[in-house]
Amino acid sequence: VQLQASGGGLVQPGGSLRLSCAASGNIFSTFSSFGVDWYRQAPGKQRELVAGLTSGGFATYADSVKGRFTISRDRAKNTVSLQMNSLKPEDTAVYYCYSRADYWGQGTLVTVSS
Repeated sequence: VQLQASGGGLVQPGGSLRLSCAASGNIFSTFSSFGVDWYRQAPGKQRELVAGLTSGGFATYADSVKGRFTISRDRAKNTVSLQMNSLKPEDTAVYYCYSRADYWGQGTLVTVSS
């Protein structure tokens, strides 16, 4: 199983980005039967959980992103997305998707700067 994250880039404060995570391989065991999370790691900081989505569709968010980020899943495309709005400089980090079947995607860099 491989997870491919994409969608990162440079955005101004207040802007939006949409990250996607696509699974290949034994895809049934990745997003359909297991929950999925987005983590991020800023320079010099520990990796932190940003948002999570259970297999049943229940979403949770870190307080720092609540109301600004939305995690969603497209079962038909076997992808998971993270819509990020009202971005702040402190959202700058490498973002990782994680399947609770214990698969990590490679990171995608998000830089929020004017």
